Amino acid sequence: MKALVNKIIPFSSVDGPGNRTAIFLQGCNFNCLYCHNPETINQCVNCGQCVTVCPVGALSMQEGKVCYDHTKCVFCDACFKQCPNSSSPRVRSLTPEEVMVEVRKNVPFIRGITVSGGECTRWRDFLVELLSIAKAEGLSTLLDSNGSYDFSADPELLAVTDGVMLDIKAWTSEDHKAVTGVDNTQVRANLEFLAQAGKLEELRTVVVPGLFDAETAVRESSAVAAPWQDKHPMRYKIICYRPMGVRESEKERLQQPTAEYLQQLADLARGQGIRDVVIT
Repeated sequence: MKALVNKIIPFSSVDGPGNRTAIFLQGCNFNCLYCHNPETINQCVNCGQCVTVCPVGALSMQEGKVCYDHTKCVFCDACFKQCPNSSSPRVRSLTPEEVMVEVRKNVPFIRGITVSGGECTRWRDFLVELLSIAKAEGLSTLLDSNGSYDFSADPELLAVTDGVMLDIKAWTSEDHKAVTGVDNTQVRANLEFLAQAGKLEELRTVVVPGLFDAETAVRESSAVAAPWQDKHPMRYKIICYRPMGVRESEKERLQQPTAEYLQQLADLARGQGIRDVVIT
């Protein structure tokens, strides 16, 4: 069993509590306008456009497929910027055990692993196997999800998942479709289910003024989650939109929030009873 792995960050302090190894799987069923990792959305179609812009010859076409030589790559990301399909030529097809080989190098220095994306639940069977191995070796396991997967219908996955970091892109269906192209009925159902099940590790909202009603998103999601904090401590992370990595077509019209507005949202979450709120 294999999954397409976009990248593995050995040490991350922003993907859950403590120092963690973060594994980013390829493929997403949302198309967020402010996505700062758009190269994780789709799979490579071998069009070859990235090959033409690689300044060090790390990419080549062989038998109709884009081939990547990691020994030459300088990680300039020119390939991402050229790609018309929101993909990456640097994706690797790995088994759970192959991922764990890389994770084990970091074990003395990490608390656990976080699997993100893209949308990690698109590789459900891979996740179950990977998280099972990690837990058996004493590591904590977290998922960073957009909430489109029905966690309530998958007790096997939840059994090996210590917590889910759930993205709240917007609250109303209209706003959510404007931001992601997708309805959020399942996201809201997951919010309530995960909170009640003691599996909600973190809520995360990227704040982009004028794109959606952030105040409603923070207030309503906080109200749902707050009563269940004694079952499992959770954090609300209010995230400042930053243009780094965002597609050029969207950078022009998306605005960054002020520090004052971010603080207002944090206070709103606390006002609904959320104890742990951070602004990043």
